[in-house]
Amino acid sequence: MKPFLLSIVLICVVAINSNMAYALVQEPQNERVFEDGFKERYSGKKYDYEGKKAVTQSNHNNGSGSGYSEDSPYLEEENNSNQTSLNFNPINWIFIIILIAAVLYLAYTLLNDGSSGLFNSRSQKKLANYGEITAENIEHADVQSLINDAENNNDYRLAVRYYYLLVLKTLTIKNYIKFEDDKTNADYLNEIESMKFSKGFAYTSYLYNYIWYGEFPLNTEQYKTAKGNFQDFLNQVKS
Repeated sequence: MKPFLLSIVLICVVAINSNMAYALVQEPQNERVFEDGFKERYSGKKYDYEGKKAVTQSNHNNGSGSGYSEDSPYLEEENNSNQTSLNFNPINWIFIIILIAAVLYLAYTLLNDGSSGLFNSRSQKKLANYGEITAENIEHADVQSLINDAENNNDYRLAVRYYYLLVLKTLTIKNYIKFEDDKTNADYLNEIESMKFSKGFAYTSYLYNYIWYGEFPLNTEQYKTAKGNFQDFLNQVKS
């Protein structure tokens, strides 16, 4: 569900960025419109700029008079109808880069999360410890490797903890439970209370709570016994 929501958000971001980038790139020119009959109003000598002298006011000793200058101002018109100016300033480039990045990330998310099955063996990822495993990444966690590492270090309490996590993962694969970070063991037991292996789950939950939270030290033989109970339950769920 969350990858789907992420896809919706990214699509919205792409749409907003594309509109903003297009608005910044477009820089429409204003077309100048003249009123009818404007030429008649500017046809006198005062507005003759083709080499004839225009009248200006000047003050001399003999009174006010008329002076002339040969300035020839002109009006330059541009044909801007149906034209769009591309102005790629730094801000435009920033939005374009963000747009491209959003599209690429959206494609990557859909191709990887959208097409991968839950607990797909091709996407198994070895995590460093139990604390790194959440509802978001449990499908990619290589729990068996964590168990092997704990056994190699003779940390049997930690191995029991990982075995219980493997139980939860297996139940999730079979769609018996829905793994969530804030659920308790009792919540999971309620989800499978009608299953024939519900008592086996209750016992593995007891072992996990007693050994891990009770900080019960295990020797090799005790661990083998606990491990056998977990493996028997896993085989029962998979059968």
